[in-house]
This record gives sequence, structure tokens and C-alpha cells, in this order.
Amino acid sequence: MSHGGNVIQELTADHREVEDLFARIDKLPPRDPGRKQLVDELTIELVRHSVAEEQYLYPAVREHVSGGDALADKEIADHARVEQLLKDLEGCEADDDHFDGLVSRLQAEVSEHVADEEQHLFVELTTSCSPDALHKLGEKVRTAKKTAPTRPHPSSPSTPPANKLLAPGVGLVDRVRDHIGGRGK
Repeated sequence: MSHGGNVIQELTADHREVEDLFARIDKLPPRDPGRKQLVDELTIELVRHSVAEEQYLYPAVREHVSGGDALADKEIADHARVEQLLKDLEGCEADDDHFDGLVSRLQAEVSEHVADEEQHLFVELTTSCSPDALHKLGEKVRTAKKTAPTRPHPSSPSTPPANKLLAPGVGLVDRVRDHIGGRGK
């Protein structure tokens, strides 16, 4: 699935990329160093995706969807659990005894979150927002992902305005660290 279009098309494309990364990880044998490299790629994608959702998708859900505050709060709580697993994985190598268990837990959390978003939240948003508003949200999400952090920061704010103010600076530091360390290539 290609990127572009409205917010739902953009985020669904991200979901398919994440599913593909999990499938690639699953194909490698336990303790294979390639698993860690793929988890680093997965982490980059998940963090960028989550930050963009927290900056633009969930505020739109709060504004436009009936019961949107509860929906957005649930999704942000899902993100917090995923981000903590990513942080735990950040300190592990593929041959670490905890690595595969953490990857399995991460995959389960992400799969449940994706299914919930695609089957419920996206449907609610589609029925409550105009096509033009959904397209504008897609543009904002794509822009946010370009400057978003690439590493988990569980203690960072997950709601506007603080997340919009801090994420680009944190993202810059993360991308410099990634470049120096060769992470995510």
C-alpha cells in the first residue's frame, strides 16, 4: 500500500508496513542479529507513526467523534504500552534471553491496536469528518512523521500542545544518533 491520500489511507499504509516488518522478523531464526536490525526499523516506524497520531489523529477524534475523548485516551494508553516494550527492546540484542518474548508481546499489542483502529476508530472518523478534513489530516500526519522522534521516549508528553512543541527537537536528536550509530539503515 502506498502512502498519500487521506489520514486513514496514510495510517493504514503504515500499518501494512509494520505487519510486513513483523513478518520479516518472524522469518529469521531466533538469536539472528538481523532480527535486531529489523526491530530497530520497526521501532523507527512505530514511534514516528505514534507521534503523528498523537499530534493530529487523536485530537481530531476528540473534536469530531461522539465519545472521542474516551477513544483517544484508550489509543494513547495502547501507545504507552507499546512504547514501553520498544524501550525494553532498545536495550536488548537478538541473543538476549528476553528479546523474543518482548518481540512477541510487542506484536500482540500492535496487532490488537491496529485492528481496533481500523475496525472502529477509522470507521467513526470517516463518518464524522468531511473528505477534505480527512485529506488535510493526512497531510499533517505525513509532515509530522518527517520530524518525529525515531526512538521510544515513554516519559515524553503524548498530547498537544507539549508533544507538538517537543517532538521535532527530540526527533532531530534521535536522527543524529541514528546517523552516527548507523541505526535503521
